[in-house]
Amino acid sequence: MTQLRSDLILTARGLRKTYGQFVALNDVNFDLRGGEKHALIGPNGAGKSTFISCVAGQLPGVEGAVLFRGRDIGSLRPHQLAHRGIGRTFQISRTFLQMTVLENMTAAYVIAADSWTSLRRRVLARQQDKAANMLRIIGLSQRAHERVLDLPLGERKRLEFGMALAGDPDLLLLDEPTAGMSIKERHHLMDFVAERIDATGKTLLFVEHDIDVVLKIASRVTVMVRGGILVEGTPAEIAANKEVQAVYLGEAH
Repeated sequence: MTQLRSDLILTARGLRKTYGQFVALNDVNFDLRGGEKHALIGPNGAGKSTFISCVAGQLPGVEGAVLFRGRDIGSLRPHQLAHRGIGRTFQISRTFLQMTVLENMTAAYVIAADSWTSLRRRVLARQQDKAANMLRIIGLSQRAHERVLDLPLGERKRLEFGMALAGDPDLLLLDEPTAGMSIKERHHLMDFVAERIDATGKTLLFVEHDIDVVLKIASRVTVMVRGGILVEGTPAEIAANKEVQAVYLGEAH
């Protein structure tokens, strides 16, 4: 077996996922280095979100191997991966809309600490203190007692990112974090995400359709087409690649 490089935090080998006759992922090999902000881009149906869900343990019947820090995680469930150090957000927000911002963040800390079976007043107060501190970090303290349903989409996405940080993951998987947002909101959110990743030394793998956000934020970019990897490189290399321009960016870009 080929020895893995010590700087790799995530490795996929021969990853394949099918739905009947449709091949969503076709023998994907992928390496992610610790500390990277790595973007997955490509046209709709390229396999980007499928790849994220395979890594996050949310799809059955996946062929191939996924290794996190050199250990096979292919058989682990999402909650087990969360305790191993992998956090994620979803394209469609999965916050508790009728609960307040503080209640959502507190729930994330309770779950991350596995303390939901013992919610004594002292235990709950400790998690609430952590939640309040995270709200200060992500700039939502003034919204703490408002329902999530009443937040604009940009702030809701920021809350979800903060909730993903509650488990202190080493690797964050963000699936189209700016979906449905305006151009200004996209850049504002992803600038904030990049700042937090750099400040905490975490690793980021994200799916994004806004190429301007990708070229601004990512340290490396992987382009997927029809369930496979077309090319990988730095943002500058990807922007200059003629195949990428033809397949994804368009010749005019």
